[in-house]
Amino acid sequence: LCCHVASFLSVTTTVYAGIFSLIMVIGLPLNAVALWILLRRHSLKSPNAVFMINLALSDLLVIISLPMRIYFHATGTETFGIMTCLINTMFFRNNIRSSASFITFISVDRLLAVVYPLRSRHLRTSSNAWKGAALIWGVLLLVNIPEAIGFLKHLQNHTEHSCFESHDYTSVTRSAIIYLQTVLLVTMLAVNIVCTVMVSWTLHNHLSDSAKVRNKVNVMLIFAINLVMFFTCFLPVPLHLATKSNTSITPLVCLTVLNCCLDPLIYFFSFDSFWKKKEDLGREL
Repeated sequence: LCCHVASFLSVTTTVYAGIFSLIMVIGLPLNAVALWILLRRHSLKSPNAVFMINLALSDLLVIISLPMRIYFHATGTETFGIMTCLINTMFFRNNIRSSASFITFISVDRLLAVVYPLRSRHLRTSSNAWKGAALIWGVLLLVNIPEAIGFLKHLQNHTEHSCFESHDYTSVTRSAIIYLQTVLLVTMLAVNIVCTVMVSWTLHNHLSDSAKVRNKVNVMLIFAINLVMFFTCFLPVPLHLATKSNTSITPLVCLTVLNCCLDPLIYFFSFDSFWKKKEDLGREL
């Protein structure tokens, strides 16, 4: 029986290593190309471009942390130091928070552009977009300080298989952050649902021209992808941690990292002006 269990665990960890490797191989070039196109072809005067640049940066940060997870699941050992583990873990935790925040900003920006195009002009500026992005990164930095200190103490007290297998449930600070993060994610999901309903209603009632059918599909595709990512990638891990379940969290981690491959779909297929040069950009929805 022990041999069968050991064999099953070996196969499982190999599968995890393969999944993370596949996500890295796909996500790294997609986000790198997206970031290059956004910086090269777009002026930073579009709030949508600003949010997408920050979203791509967030994805790249978690992608560069994947080699350590791949090595751990492929070998079953952790030969890296405590500080490397700490940085790697914080990159992963921040990805859920930052990606969900920037995706929500994108949804709100699309809502304002479609439902309130004239009244929102003074709000939809690159300056406000950069202020919003700076606010997100600033809040994340503040949250990281106590969380990183608590996790560092945990790593120092648990030297074996503690980087990816333990989640420091006993830390009061960590527990409070988990519950707060879950509440914020549910709130952002609600905002995305409201944006989806309002934009869908507006497009259905006011943009019936057949020439704009493609544009309607692209706009709604943004919201569809956003909702899929919240339900599939962002909520499972925080809900698992909030309930303190004893089941393995690794499958949910795989789903979370999958957002690095889904995010570029927003750039490539849903942003009408993504492939245009900045001098060719007209009025954007």
